[in-house]
Amino acid sequence: MALTKLDSLYRAVILDHSAHPHHHGTLEGATPLILNNPTCGDVIHLSVEVADGRIKDIAFDGSGCSISTASASMMTDAVLGKTIEEVAELSEAFSELVQGQAVENTDALGDAAFLSGVSKFPARIKCATLSWNALKKALESEDNTGTSGLTCH
Repeated sequence: MALTKLDSLYRAVILDHSAHPHHHGTLEGATPLILNNPTCGDVIHLSVEVADGRIKDIAFDGSGCSISTASASMMTDAVLGKTIEEVAELSEAFSELVQGQAVENTDALGDAAFLSGVSKFPARIKCATLSWNALKKALESEDNTGTSGLTCH
């Protein structure tokens, strides 16, 4: 019985992030990095502002299923204010989590930890990781002096 209530809580949090996503929109002056999931048609436009090695601001737009949208919303909450190194660790932990692997510190993922159940639905893993993969690509472009999806100060 308790598991059913916990599952209901997880679903409620995911649906709330999907219906009312955090950091939804675009950042002024940033050219969003666009990434899509051709399997289901999800598309994300991710804008990131990095200052002094930290995520100063982040926003996303696009279209996607409830898992994709909720994951992007949860990701933006989890990474805002974090260093690039912390973001890389969070991204790796999230990837492991949605693939069903044990993750030590799920608290650092915030609400994104509620997506652990995605591991039971392999087709939905790409939906959940789309925004995280977009963030990884945006931050890699900064390392290579590109600015796709980024404004840097």
